[in-house]
Amino acid sequence: MPAPRLGALALLPLLLAPVPPAAAREDQIVMLGNPAGAQSVALQGGTTRAEYSFNDRGRGDHIVATWKLDAAGVPIEYHGSGNDYYKVAVSETFRLAGGRASWHNRAEQGTATVTGEAFYVPMNAPPEMLGVLTRALLKAPGHRLALLPAGEASLEAVGPLPAEESGAGAARITQYQISGLDFSPSPIWLGSDGETVAIASGWFSVLAPPAQGLLPRLLATQQQASDAWSARLAEAQTLVPTEDVLIRNARLFDPRDLTVTAGTSVLIRGERIVQVADDGAVAVPAGARVIEAHGRFLMPGLWDNHQHFGDNVGVLDIARGVTSARDMANNTDQFLERVARFDAGTELGPRVFKAGIIDGAGPLAGPTKMRINNAAEAIQDVDWYADHGYGQIKIYSSVPPAIVPVIAAEAHARGLRVSGHVPAFMSAHQFVAGGADEIQHLNFIVLDFLFDQLKETRNMNRFTAVAAHAREFTPEKPQVQELIAYLKRHHTVLDPTVNVFEAMFCGNAAAVTPGLEQIAPRMPPQVRRSLLSGALAVPKGEEEAYREALPALLQLLKALYDAGVTILPGTDSFPGYELHHELELYARAGISPAEVLRLATLTSAQVIGVDRERGVVAPGKLADLILVDGDPSVNISDIERVSLVMRGGRIYDPARIEQALGIAPVTGSRAFTAGS
Repeated sequence: MPAPRLGALALLPLLLAPVPPAAAREDQIVMLGNPAGAQSVALQGGTTRAEYSFNDRGRGDHIVATWKLDAAGVPIEYHGSGNDYYKVAVSETFRLAGGRASWHNRAEQGTATVTGEAFYVPMNAPPEMLGVLTRALLKAPGHRLALLPAGEASLEAVGPLPAEESGAGAARITQYQISGLDFSPSPIWLGSDGETVAIASGWFSVLAPPAQGLLPRLLATQQQASDAWSARLAEAQTLVPTEDVLIRNARLFDPRDLTVTAGTSVLIRGERIVQVADDGAVAVPAGARVIEAHGRFLMPGLWDNHQHFGDNVGVLDIARGVTSARDMANNTDQFLERVARFDAGTELGPRVFKAGIIDGAGPLAGPTKMRINNAAEAIQDVDWYADHGYGQIKIYSSVPPAIVPVIAAEAHARGLRVSGHVPAFMSAHQFVAGGADEIQHLNFIVLDFLFDQLKETRNMNRFTAVAAHAREFTPEKPQVQELIAYLKRHHTVLDPTVNVFEAMFCGNAAAVTPGLEQIAPRMPPQVRRSLLSGALAVPKGEEEAYREALPALLQLLKALYDAGVTILPGTDSFPGYELHHELELYARAGISPAEVLRLATLTSAQVIGVDRERGVVAPGKLADLILVDGDPSVNISDIERVSLVMRGGRIYDPARIEQALGIAPVTGSRAFTAGS
């Protein structure tokens, strides 16, 4: 059952209670169950000081910030400095005086006239600022506040952690949800004195002393509220036909031979396709729902082969035509429950193929509980994944090279594929020889060429070295040709995620992430801010190398493809929308648009082993398909214009989903109907 909402009378004592400033405390930061850092918060003469740092595989923020608040709990001064997630130096300031606000950070600089109260949301802030915002919202009329630089936030109280879960004698803590920061509400827990107690998620949590030890219970309680929100959205946005569905007058793309056939009808019954033929050869069944395609491009649903499912990922996938996806590392609890909700239709999301991560122990280990010290532990983890329905093992960067063949052998014996980052102190050649079927991320191909001089790749080296040297390894170089031939001989698959490196190497942290320039303006304001590139800082003297890194990676990708190395499109970034850009990058590399569509449909289904049911619009297949305005087999950018999505016969209107998420419509877009 969803957590009960607090009524107005029940809320009154909380809303009227005095809210003291944050007291001195030390918070714990946890990533997927592993201690990862800390946050300290202390009040010093009207100024709050917070220091926040965490380690995620050698990356992670370290921010020292101070701020002052007015009587409404709104910041009037903010100063922060340190480094961001990618270790780039950051400095941020904000000041509000005389009705004039001004701010400056690595990506933004601006001023605004402020009437009433407005809350500045720092770009790189300690998590405690979310607690500051919550307390300000509790004081605000209607529990709503304008945000700076843009947007509005509102607050709702969900309810206290049930007494039987908080433990005997535990302080009362209450869950709130803030709307306006993301597509769905952001949860936070406050104590009875108004102090921040927890900001919790399956990936990353900040726990004050009263909440340490309560994380599983907090997450379970939060999930009830999140499930209720997702279920309401799914019910409102899903059309489940009880009658046959006929899509008529479509231009059908067949990835088997790359043909496009106009005047095609597709008959769907339940979750499957029962007939595909010329319009004149398909009779309209009595009572059928007819969808007039009006010559739109009909194709199989898209695949994103590199995702990490959390809140909002599934719904964004569906809105952009992604009906199948592969999760490449996640927690082992809430993730499985989320996939079950996708399949049940109580949360919007694609079909998910599960890859389970394994890493070695140590300070640079990835965010997973599956950390091994020896071969026996590795075998145990492989077996756990196999027993829980996973189809693939992802080996991560701290796995000792000697254990890679052990993992691969056990995984293959259990029928699982093997892929991953090439572990540190191991080359791509050695990784494949050790049993890997696939390599994640194109940078690990470049790192193979640097292996003699660079073996520690668990830190920022795996990005900065590639940016500095990618242009040196052109396809005609003997060592490049040799590795490409080696990968081809071993039938090695590559999941390149090129869009990630384009953003990292673009040299401009203030620029919108490449490929999202037309998308970002449509997003809610605070989401729009998150779409700035956050590019790596370019070392002096390496400007030209960074500019040439992406073209070099695209050259390498084309050479790999031409040689017959199988490419699997995936994003590892902003869900749904970045997949379209990843495909555009493949076309920019020189792969024909029709072949790119095949990679994102049939090839993906073949590699994952589900091509009997997916990857083609044909009789007997699952009705996972999309309608597109334009012809992406000729102009790949048309893939952004998805007008209808079907997953297993369920029908979704992308425009309606975007509207529900607060995403503005495309200017001049045409309305589309799912028939009647």
